[in-house]
Amino acid sequence: MEEDTHCTAERGLLEAVSRITMFSTTASLDEEQNQPKAEISCHVSKENPKKDDLQDSNASLSPNSSMTTKELQEYWRNEKSQCIQVKLLFEIPSTRIVEHHLSKYVMYKIIILQTGSFDSNKSIIERRYSDFEKLHRNLLEDFSEELEDVTFPKKALTGNFTEEIINERKLAFKDYLRRLYSMKYIRRSKKFIDFLTKPELQEAYGCLRGGHYTKALEILLEVIGLQERLTRGNPVSIVPTLCAIVVCYKDLDNPASAFEYGEKALSRLRVHNSHKYYIPLLEAMITLAYELGKDFLSLQEKLEEWKAKKDPVRIFSLKELAVREYVQ
Repeated sequence: MEEDTHCTAERGLLEAVSRITMFSTTASLDEEQNQPKAEISCHVSKENPKKDDLQDSNASLSPNSSMTTKELQEYWRNEKSQCIQVKLLFEIPSTRIVEHHLSKYVMYKIIILQTGSFDSNKSIIERRYSDFEKLHRNLLEDFSEELEDVTFPKKALTGNFTEEIINERKLAFKDYLRRLYSMKYIRRSKKFIDFLTKPELQEAYGCLRGGHYTKALEILLEVIGLQERLTRGNPVSIVPTLCAIVVCYKDLDNPASAFEYGEKALSRLRVHNSHKYYIPLLEAMITLAYELGKDFLSLQEKLEEWKAKKDPVRIFSLKELAVREYVQ
Protein backbone atom coordinates (compact mmCIF):
# COMPACT_ATOMS: atom_id res chain seq x y z
CA MET A 1 0.00 0.00 0.00
CA GLU A 2 2.82 2.38 0.94
CA GLU A 3 4.61 1.48 -2.30
CA ASP A 4 1.50 2.36 -4.35
CA THR A 5 1.24 5.71 -2.56
CA HIS A 6 4.93 6.36 -3.23
CA CYS A 7 4.52 5.58 -6.94
CA THR A 8 1.43 7.77 -7.19
CA ALA A 9 3.29 10.69 -5.59
CA GLU A 10 6.25 10.19 -7.90
CA ARG A 11 4.06 10.13 -11.01
CA GLY A 12 2.36 13.30 -9.80
CA LEU A 13 5.68 15.02 -9.41
CA LEU A 14 6.84 13.81 -12.82
CA GLU A 15 3.74 15.24 -14.46
CA ALA A 16 4.13 18.55 -12.61
CA VAL A 17 7.81 18.88 -13.54
CA SER A 18 7.00 18.11 -17.16
CA ARG A 19 4.34 20.83 -17.16
CA ILE A 20 6.79 23.33 -15.69
CA THR A 21 9.46 22.44 -18.26
CA MET A 22 7.12 22.82 -21.23
CA PHE A 23 5.05 25.74 -20.05
CA SER A 24 7.39 27.68 -17.77
CA THR A 25 6.86 30.80 -19.87
CA THR A 26 3.40 31.14 -18.30
CA ALA A 27 4.59 31.14 -14.70
CA SER A 28 5.52 34.12 -12.59
CA LEU A 29 7.54 33.85 -9.42
CA ASP A 30 8.14 37.53 -8.78
CA GLU A 31 6.81 38.57 -5.40
CA GLU A 32 5.44 41.91 -6.64
CA GLN A 33 1.68 41.74 -7.02
CA ASN A 34 -0.91 43.74 -8.98
CA GLN A 35 1.56 44.40 -11.80
CA PRO A 36 0.82 43.91 -15.51
CA LYS A 37 1.67 40.48 -16.82
CA ALA A 38 5.07 40.31 -18.48
CA GLU A 39 7.23 37.89 -20.35
CA ILE A 40 8.78 35.01 -18.49
CA SER A 41 12.37 34.06 -19.20
CA CYS A 42 13.86 30.70 -18.21
CA HIS A 43 17.59 30.52 -18.59
CA VAL A 44 17.65 26.74 -18.64
CA SER A 45 15.37 26.58 -21.67
CA LYS A 46 15.92 27.70 -25.24
CA GLU A 47 13.87 30.67 -26.38
CA ASN A 48 12.31 28.68 -29.21
CA PRO A 49 12.63 24.99 -28.30
CA LYS A 50 12.37 22.62 -31.21
CA LYS A 51 10.07 19.64 -31.17
CA ASP A 52 12.99 17.26 -30.76
CA ASP A 53 14.22 19.23 -27.77
CA LEU A 54 10.85 18.93 -26.07
CA GLN A 55 10.76 15.22 -26.79
CA ASP A 56 14.20 14.79 -25.28
CA SER A 57 13.10 16.75 -22.23
CA ASN A 58 9.98 14.64 -21.83
CA ALA A 59 11.95 11.46 -22.27
CA SER A 60 14.37 12.43 -19.51
CA LEU A 61 11.40 12.97 -17.20
CA SER A 62 9.34 9.97 -18.20
CA PRO A 63 7.77 7.62 -15.60
CA ASN A 64 10.72 5.29 -16.24
CA SER A 65 13.16 7.92 -14.94
CA SER A 66 15.57 6.69 -12.29
CA MET A 67 15.18 9.91 -10.26
CA THR A 68 13.88 9.42 -6.73
CA THR A 69 11.00 11.45 -5.34
CA LYS A 70 13.44 13.60 -3.35
CA GLU A 71 15.53 14.24 -6.47
CA LEU A 72 12.43 15.17 -8.44
CA GLN A 73 11.38 17.63 -5.75
CA GLU A 74 14.83 19.23 -5.86
CA TYR A 75 14.68 19.34 -9.66
CA TRP A 76 11.28 21.04 -9.48
CA ARG A 77 12.57 23.67 -7.05
CA ASN A 78 15.57 24.38 -9.28
CA GLU A 79 13.38 24.72 -12.36
CA LYS A 80 11.13 27.20 -10.56
CA SER A 81 14.06 29.24 -9.27
CA GLN A 82 15.36 29.69 -12.83
CA CYS A 83 12.10 31.28 -14.04
CA ILE A 84 11.71 34.96 -13.25
CA GLN A 85 9.36 37.66 -14.43
CA VAL A 86 11.18 39.81 -16.97
CA LYS A 87 9.97 43.39 -17.15
CA LEU A 88 12.81 45.21 -18.88
CA LEU A 89 14.83 44.42 -21.97
CA PHE A 90 18.30 45.76 -22.73
CA GLU A 91 19.48 46.40 -26.28
CA ILE A 92 22.84 47.78 -27.43
CA PRO A 93 22.26 48.72 -31.08
CA SER A 94 25.23 50.99 -31.68
CA THR A 95 28.46 52.46 -30.37
CA ARG A 96 30.62 55.51 -30.91
CA ILE A 97 34.33 56.09 -30.43
CA VAL A 98 35.22 59.10 -28.28
CA GLU A 99 38.60 60.80 -28.42
CA HIS A 100 39.13 63.19 -25.54
CA HIS A 101 42.56 64.81 -25.15
CA LEU A 102 44.92 61.85 -24.76
CA SER A 103 42.22 59.24 -24.09
CA LYS A 104 40.16 57.19 -26.50
CA TYR A 105 37.28 54.90 -25.63
CA VAL A 106 34.07 53.32 -26.91
CA MET A 107 30.64 54.45 -25.72
CA TYR A 108 27.91 51.81 -25.86
CA LYS A 109 24.36 53.01 -26.50
CA ILE A 110 21.96 51.11 -24.24
CA ILE A 111 18.22 51.12 -24.92
CA ILE A 112 16.05 49.99 -22.02
CA LEU A 113 12.42 49.17 -22.73
CA GLN A 114 9.57 47.35 -21.08
CA THR A 115 8.43 43.97 -22.30
CA GLY A 116 4.90 42.88 -23.09
CA SER A 117 3.73 45.81 -25.22
CA PHE A 118 4.96 48.65 -27.40
CA ASP A 119 7.04 50.90 -25.18
CA SER A 120 6.95 54.53 -26.28
CA ASN A 121 8.88 55.64 -23.20
CA LYS A 122 12.08 53.70 -23.74
CA SER A 123 15.17 55.00 -21.98
CA ILE A 124 18.49 55.58 -23.74
CA ILE A 125 21.81 55.86 -21.89
CA GLU A 126 25.48 55.53 -22.81
CA ARG A 127 28.19 53.71 -20.85
CA ARG A 128 31.82 52.84 -21.55
CA TYR A 129 33.76 49.67 -20.77
CA SER A 130 35.20 51.12 -17.55
CA ASP A 131 31.66 51.85 -16.31
CA PHE A 132 30.67 48.20 -16.77
CA GLU A 133 33.94 47.10 -15.18
CA LYS A 134 33.31 49.28 -12.12
CA LEU A 135 29.75 47.95 -11.80
CA HIS A 136 30.98 44.35 -11.89
CA ARG A 137 33.65 45.05 -9.30
CA ASN A 138 31.14 46.75 -6.99
CA LEU A 139 28.56 43.97 -7.35
CA LEU A 140 31.15 41.32 -6.51
CA GLU A 141 31.48 42.91 -3.07
CA ASP A 142 27.87 41.99 -2.24
CA PHE A 143 26.90 39.25 -4.70
CA SER A 144 30.01 37.17 -5.34
CA GLU A 145 28.07 33.92 -5.03
CA GLU A 146 25.31 35.00 -7.40
CA LEU A 147 27.89 36.13 -9.97
CA GLU A 148 29.93 32.92 -9.98
CA ASP A 149 28.55 31.85 -13.35
CA VAL A 150 28.30 35.34 -14.88
CA THR A 151 31.08 36.02 -17.38
CA PHE A 152 32.41 39.55 -17.70
CA PRO A 153 34.17 40.40 -21.00
CA LYS A 154 37.88 40.81 -20.41
CA LYS A 155 39.77 43.86 -21.55
CA ALA A 156 41.95 43.22 -24.60
CA LEU A 157 45.51 44.52 -24.69
CA THR A 158 45.16 45.46 -28.34
CA GLY A 159 42.37 45.70 -30.89
CA ASN A 160 39.84 47.33 -28.57
CA PHE A 161 38.60 49.56 -31.37
CA THR A 162 38.25 46.97 -34.10
CA GLU A 163 34.74 46.32 -35.39
CA GLU A 164 35.01 42.66 -34.42
CA ILE A 165 35.87 43.36 -30.76
CA ILE A 166 33.24 46.10 -30.46
CA ASN A 167 30.50 43.84 -31.87
CA GLU A 168 31.52 41.03 -29.53
CA ARG A 169 31.29 43.36 -26.55
CA LYS A 170 27.92 44.73 -27.62
CA LEU A 171 26.51 41.22 -27.43
CA ALA A 172 28.41 40.41 -24.24
CA PHE A 173 27.23 43.53 -22.40
CA LYS A 174 23.65 42.98 -23.55
CA ASP A 175 23.73 39.45 -22.13
CA TYR A 176 25.49 40.71 -19.00
CA LEU A 177 22.76 43.24 -18.23
CA ARG A 178 20.07 40.65 -18.93
CA ARG A 179 21.70 38.23 -16.50
CA LEU A 180 22.01 40.87 -13.79
CA TYR A 181 18.40 41.95 -14.18
CA SER A 182 17.23 38.33 -13.96
CA MET A 183 18.48 38.17 -10.36
CA LYS A 184 16.01 39.86 -8.03
CA TYR A 185 18.44 41.04 -5.37
CA ILE A 186 20.85 42.47 -7.91
CA ARG A 187 18.25 44.30 -10.00
CA ARG A 188 16.92 45.92 -6.81
CA SER A 189 20.35 46.82 -5.48
CA LYS A 190 21.41 50.45 -5.28
CA LYS A 191 24.63 49.68 -7.15
CA PHE A 192 22.80 48.31 -10.17
CA ILE A 193 20.23 51.13 -10.21
CA ASP A 194 22.98 53.74 -9.81
CA PHE A 195 24.82 52.31 -12.82
CA LEU A 196 21.73 52.92 -14.96
CA THR A 197 20.71 56.33 -13.58
CA LYS A 198 23.39 58.10 -11.53
CA PRO A 199 25.49 59.69 -14.33
CA GLU A 200 22.39 61.33 -15.80
CA LEU A 201 21.15 62.45 -12.38
CA GLN A 202 24.52 63.97 -11.55
CA GLU A 203 24.40 65.93 -14.80
CA ALA A 204 20.82 67.05 -14.15
CA TYR A 205 21.53 68.27 -10.62
CA GLY A 206 24.63 70.05 -11.88
CA CYS A 207 22.45 71.92 -14.37
CA LEU A 208 19.92 72.68 -11.63
CA ARG A 209 22.60 74.16 -9.36
CA GLY A 210 23.82 76.27 -12.27
CA GLY A 211 20.35 77.64 -12.92
CA HIS A 212 19.96 75.78 -16.23
CA TYR A 213 16.47 74.57 -15.40
CA THR A 214 15.37 73.71 -18.94
CA LYS A 215 18.30 71.36 -19.48
CA ALA A 216 17.99 69.91 -15.97
CA LEU A 217 14.28 69.26 -16.51
CA GLU A 218 14.90 67.58 -19.85
CA ILE A 219 17.31 65.10 -18.26
CA LEU A 220 15.19 64.52 -15.14
CA LEU A 221 12.10 63.71 -17.20
CA GLU A 222 14.15 61.15 -19.13
CA VAL A 223 15.48 59.54 -15.95
CA ILE A 224 12.29 59.46 -13.89
CA GLY A 225 10.59 56.91 -16.18
CA LEU A 226 13.51 54.51 -15.86
CA GLN A 227 13.73 55.08 -12.10
CA GLU A 228 10.04 54.24 -11.71
CA ARG A 229 10.53 50.94 -13.53
CA LEU A 230 13.62 50.01 -11.58
CA THR A 231 12.30 50.90 -8.12
CA ARG A 232 8.72 49.64 -8.10
CA GLY A 233 9.39 47.90 -4.81
CA ASN A 234 10.70 51.11 -3.25
CA PRO A 235 8.63 54.06 -4.55
CA VAL A 236 10.01 56.49 -1.93
CA SER A 237 13.46 56.31 -3.52
CA ILE A 238 12.39 58.47 -6.48
CA VAL A 239 10.98 61.28 -4.32
CA PRO A 240 14.15 63.43 -4.67
CA THR A 241 13.92 63.26 -8.46
CA LEU A 242 10.21 64.13 -8.44
CA CYS A 243 10.95 67.09 -6.15
CA ALA A 244 13.77 68.27 -8.40
CA ILE A 245 11.28 68.26 -11.28
CA VAL A 246 8.90 70.34 -9.12
CA VAL A 247 11.70 72.85 -8.50
CA CYS A 248 12.51 73.11 -12.21
CA TYR A 249 8.91 73.58 -13.30
CA LYS A 250 8.38 76.13 -10.50
CA ASP A 251 11.40 78.18 -11.57
CA LEU A 252 10.30 77.95 -15.19
CA ASP A 253 6.93 79.49 -14.23
CA ASN A 254 4.94 76.35 -14.92
CA PRO A 255 3.04 75.90 -11.64
CA ALA A 256 0.52 73.43 -13.07
CA SER A 257 3.20 70.89 -14.03
CA ALA A 258 5.05 71.56 -10.78
CA PHE A 259 1.88 70.77 -8.82
CA GLU A 260 1.28 67.60 -10.87
CA TYR A 261 4.71 66.16 -10.00
CA GLY A 262 4.39 67.41 -6.44
CA GLU A 263 1.24 65.33 -6.03
CA LYS A 264 3.13 62.27 -7.29
CA ALA A 265 5.84 62.86 -4.72
CA LEU A 266 3.36 63.42 -1.88
CA SER A 267 1.51 60.19 -2.72
CA ARG A 268 4.76 58.30 -2.15
CA LEU A 269 5.30 60.00 1.21
CA ARG A 270 1.80 59.36 2.56
CA VAL A 271 3.12 57.03 5.26
CA HIS A 272 6.60 58.53 5.41
CA ASN A 273 6.00 61.95 6.94
CA SER A 274 9.35 61.83 8.70
CA HIS A 275 11.13 61.91 5.32
CA LYS A 276 13.36 64.96 4.91
CA TYR A 277 11.44 66.03 1.78
CA TYR A 278 7.98 65.82 3.34
CA ILE A 279 7.66 69.26 4.97
CA PRO A 280 9.54 71.22 2.28
CA LEU A 281 7.33 69.56 -0.31
CA LEU A 282 4.16 70.37 1.66
CA GLU A 283 5.21 74.02 1.91
CA ALA A 284 5.91 74.20 -1.82
CA MET A 285 2.59 72.52 -2.62
CA ILE A 286 0.66 74.98 -0.44
CA THR A 287 2.18 77.88 -2.37
CA LEU A 288 1.45 76.22 -5.72
CA ALA A 289 -2.13 75.30 -4.75
CA TYR A 290 -2.83 78.87 -3.65
CA GLU A 291 -1.38 80.19 -6.93
CA LEU A 292 -3.47 77.75 -9.00
CA GLY A 293 -6.68 78.32 -7.04
CA LYS A 294 -6.70 74.75 -5.72
CA ASP A 295 -7.51 73.47 -2.25
CA PHE A 296 -4.55 74.42 -0.08
CA LEU A 297 -6.32 74.21 3.29
CA SER A 298 -6.03 70.42 3.51
CA LEU A 299 -2.32 70.72 2.80
CA GLN A 300 -2.05 73.45 5.42
CA GLU A 301 -3.77 71.21 7.96
CA LYS A 302 -1.25 68.44 7.32
CA LEU A 303 1.58 70.91 7.82
CA GLU A 304 0.15 72.24 11.09
CA GLU A 305 -0.53 68.72 12.30
CA TRP A 306 3.10 67.75 11.66
CA LYS A 307 4.45 70.88 13.36
CA ALA A 308 2.30 70.20 16.44
CA LYS A 309 3.90 66.77 16.84
CA LYS A 310 7.49 67.73 16.16
CA ASP A 311 9.94 70.00 17.90
CA PRO A 312 10.69 73.14 15.87
CA VAL A 313 13.79 72.56 13.76
CA ARG A 314 15.28 74.32 10.81
CA ILE A 315 13.65 73.06 7.62
CA PHE A 316 15.31 73.58 4.27
CA SER A 317 13.22 74.73 1.36
CA LEU A 318 12.52 72.27 -1.44
CA LYS A 319 15.01 74.03 -3.69
CA GLU A 320 17.69 74.05 -0.99
CA LEU A 321 17.31 70.31 -0.56
CA ALA A 322 17.40 69.70 -4.30
CA VAL A 323 20.66 71.57 -4.90
CA ARG A 324 22.32 69.50 -2.17
CA GLU A 325 21.68 66.21 -3.96
CA TYR A 326 24.70 64.58 -5.63
CA VAL A 327 27.13 67.14 -4.26
CA GLN A 328 30.53 65.42 -4.11
